[in-house]
Amino acid sequence: MSFTRQLSEMSASELNDAIDDTNFPQAHILSRGRNNSVCSTSSTSGTSSLADRALSQPEEPVVPQPGSAVGTPTDELVPSGGATNRPRLILKTNGSIPENDGHEKCTFHHDLELDHKPPTREALLPDMARSYRLLLGGLGENPDRQGLIKTPERAAKAMLYFTKGYDQCLEDVLNGAVFDEDHDEMVVVKDIEMFSMCEHHLVPFYGKVSIGYLPCNKILGLSKLARIVEIFSRRLQVQERLTKQIAVAVTQAVQPAGVAVVVEGVHMCMVMRGVQKINSKTVTSTMLGVFRDDHKTREEFLNLVNSK
Repeated sequence: MSFTRQLSEMSASELNDAIDDTNFPQAHILSRGRNNSVCSTSSTSGTSSLADRALSQPEEPVVPQPGSAVGTPTDELVPSGGATNRPRLILKTNGSIPENDGHEKCTFHHDLELDHKPPTREALLPDMARSYRLLLGGLGENPDRQGLIKTPERAAKAMLYFTKGYDQCLEDVLNGAVFDEDHDEMVVVKDIEMFSMCEHHLVPFYGKVSIGYLPCNKILGLSKLARIVEIFSRRLQVQERLTKQIAVAVTQAVQPAGVAVVVEGVHMCMVMRGVQKINSKTVTSTMLGVFRDDHKTREEFLNLVNSK
């Protein structure tokens, strides 16, 4: 069944939910794999993997336990069968979400036409500049005075740069930099600089990101971890969602045994306005796979991140 056909069968409330979801639709379908399976070293194995069997067997109802987070029963990370002793995280969806093309949930796709192409970034500048000019006038300023004549255009260009992540997708950024390697020890890249825009107040928040993963016969070019941070930070964001999106993207890239992400940010919406707490920092984390299941692995990652 095509994605267009599925949309035609949705109710109005379901369509609204689809439109108003986060700017990374896969982020809400992530849950921890619960099967004790192992890495797969070959896609041509004669026996079916646990992931294949999970797709063919009916699912049992999930009963949430107190204090536990339960994902949707049809969308979860499932491990695949194979030759080593670590579970391999694989993102499985129910097929109802189209491929991430870098413009998911952007305003130009609210008509849900899959063949629709948004305007180029440069084509947006005139309308955005006019909006900034109106904003200056609404503030009581004179947009025609010398210091503000070119401000609307400059501000429009700056906002396009701050949100350039909407025009990037994971496949293009990876550019084939996924390599087969017999390495099963932790890989950590820490203190990656991050700049983003708070979607609630349109003011910046910034900080650093640390990413760790346990390879499962595949490794990722180290610079690609920093580029993944750029994809999702250069959007209108909240830090909680940003942390989850980075972890999901690393999982999609190399299907590791586990992924851990810690983000530490300073939010201008808490510094320049509101409570005005200039020394406050916000720390968020996402732990998947063995980082969530094994406290020793999680502790090793946190020790490496916190070491000087």
